Amino acid sequence: MIKRRKAKVIQIGKVRIGGNYPIAIQSMAKCKTSDSLQAIRQIKQLEAMGCEIVRLAVKDQADAAAIRQIKRQVKAPLVADIHFDWRLALAAIDSGADKIRLNPGNIFKPEQIKEVARAARLAGIPIRVGLNSGSVKKSKGRDIPSAMCVSALEYIRLLEKCGFYDIVVSLKASNIMDTVAAYRKFVKLCQYPLHLGVTATGLPYSGAIKSSIAVGALLLEGIGDTVRISLTDTPEQEIKAAKAILEGLGLRHFGPEVISCPTCGRCEVDLIKIVKQIEDRISHIGYQVSDMPAKLAVMGCVVNGPGEAREADIGIAFGKNQGLMFKAGKPVRKVSLAGSVSALIKEMGAKRGRKLER
Repeated sequence: MIKRRKAKVIQIGKVRIGGNYPIAIQSMAKCKTSDSLQAIRQIKQLEAMGCEIVRLAVKDQADAAAIRQIKRQVKAPLVADIHFDWRLALAAIDSGADKIRLNPGNIFKPEQIKEVARAARLAGIPIRVGLNSGSVKKSKGRDIPSAMCVSALEYIRLLEKCGFYDIVVSLKASNIMDTVAAYRKFVKLCQYPLHLGVTATGLPYSGAIKSSIAVGALLLEGIGDTVRISLTDTPEQEIKAAKAILEGLGLRHFGPEVISCPTCGRCEVDLIKIVKQIEDRISHIGYQVSDMPAKLAVMGCVVNGPGEAREADIGIAFGKNQGLMFKAGKPVRKVSLAGSVSALIKEMGAKRGRKLER
């Protein structure tokens, strides 16, 4: 079991983070916020995928004003992403934003921070102190992780002087080592909840791998209360990656766990096609956080197939043109290749006492 760091509990809309609350998945609408119809469409798609917090870029007053309309039609808490102009934070708060992200690299005047803190306190919403390695102030002789930690602490002290304590912190670098080092340093300095991520990760495939290494390493150490997997891709892909990381570590469960072999020359069926069909059929199934998912094994040959299938709740070990189905560790019947996917889905429904077909 992973022993999580017990961070201060913070509420973002209806979502609570820190303490023993589940690690929340966050993403960002990738359209102009003032295009409220497009933003609403994207957010609803993200909600359907399992996104729990959505950040919106607020570049001008039109973006800030649009939050009011967007908020009426979506369920996820909305985070206003503020850079350079502190007055946009005030406008976003007035429009009903559930959280404000401030960048210490470009909003740093104490009197401006004080005004934002006052407005956020009156509205009862938190502020994320969002550090990026690209915008943090560098000091001679100080490495990037140390510079980010110093900058974050200075900012936090300014907020605390204003009587503001509903704070979330992120320290994102564009490489794995700096990101991990920054968070490891910072957890020794305060108990505010942490939003994890790697910034500017590059191409989607390599970005997902970089993020999974950095975020996974921190989560294994019990560090982190929200995550965003930043990808140069659709926001839906960010949610898929985040869910895969959390499920892989056993920290969240969003649906059945599928174990399948990588295939080789011994495989006599198109296992890749079969697994994709299964993924499509079960993608709509969602379980509560407390539910343990069914473990499914889909194996392509007789070497590891029967063993893996026996260890799963439900499994199929394929031979040539047919498979042997296992349930609760015991072989139950042979299934045809053509009917194998439907048979597996039917058994899942029987296990949970309901029909899982669309």
